[in-house]
Amino acid sequence: MPNHTLTTNPAFNHQHLPLFSRLGTFLLTVGMLIAFFVSQLLGIYIAGKLLLPATKNSDVGDIFFFGSSNGTIVSISIIISCLLLMTLSYLILRLRSADVRQYLALKPFSLAVGMGMLGILLIFMIGSQALTYFLDKSPLVFVDPLYQSVSSLWLLVFAIVIVAPIYEELVFRGILWSAIAEQFAASPVSMQRGAVVASIVTSFIFAAIHLQYGMYEISTLVVLALIFCYARLKSGSLILPMLLHMINNGAAMWQYLTQVG
Repeated sequence: MPNHTLTTNPAFNHQHLPLFSRLGTFLLTVGMLIAFFVSQLLGIYIAGKLLLPATKNSDVGDIFFFGSSNGTIVSISIIISCLLLMTLSYLILRLRSADVRQYLALKPFSLAVGMGMLGILLIFMIGSQALTYFLDKSPLVFVDPLYQSVSSLWLLVFAIVIVAPIYEELVFRGILWSAIAEQFAASPVSMQRGAVVASIVTSFIFAAIHLQYGMYEISTLVVLALIFCYARLKSGSLILPMLLHMINNGAAMWQYLTQVG
C-alpha cells in the first residue's frame, strides 16, 4: 500500500523539479547553519547592548562573555534568533517562488497520529530519564547560570519551551528536511529513501549544534530528533514536531525547576 504521507508531501512530489538543486541544497544547509549561529550571536549582542550595564565601555568580547551567561540576555537572544531565522526562511522560499506553507508543511495533522507520536515521545522521555538517572548525568546543568541571573523566570521558560522549538523545527524539520528529501523524489522507492536520508542528516546536525552538551546528551538528542522527523513524516505536518519539541522542553524545564526549587 502506498504511503499517503509521502505521495502528498511537497518535498516528495516527483511531478515537479526539486526547489533546490543538490548543490543548492548543500549551500542551503551550510548557509542555514551559519545563519543559525550568527543569529544567536547577533541576538546576544543586541540584547547585551540594550541591557548590560556600562556597555559603552565594553568591547564585543565582553558583551558575548557576560551576555552568554545572563538568563535575560540569552532569553531575548533566543526570541531575536527566532524572528531572524523565520524571516530568512520565508525570504529564501519566496525568492524560489515556493508556497511557504506547503513547502514547510505548516498545516493541521490527524489527532490520532498526534496522540500516537505523543505516546512514542513519552516512552522516549521515560527511558531517557531512567538512563540519565542510572548514569548520574545532569543534562541541564548549563541552565544554572541562566536561571540564577534571569530577571523573570517566565521569560526564560517562554524562550526555551516555546520559542526555541519553533525556529529549531523550522530550520531542521522544515526547510532543510524538505530540501534534502526532495532530492530523492524520482520514484516512490527513492521517496522513502529521501525521508530516511533527510531524517538522519538533519538529526545528526541538530544534535551536533547543541555545543552546551556532552557526548551522552548529544547521542540522546539524535534519537529525539529522529522522533521529531518521524512525526514530521507520519503527520505530513511541521506543527506536530514543533508541539512535541515544546512538550519535551517543557518537561525538562519542569524537572529542572522542581530540583532547584
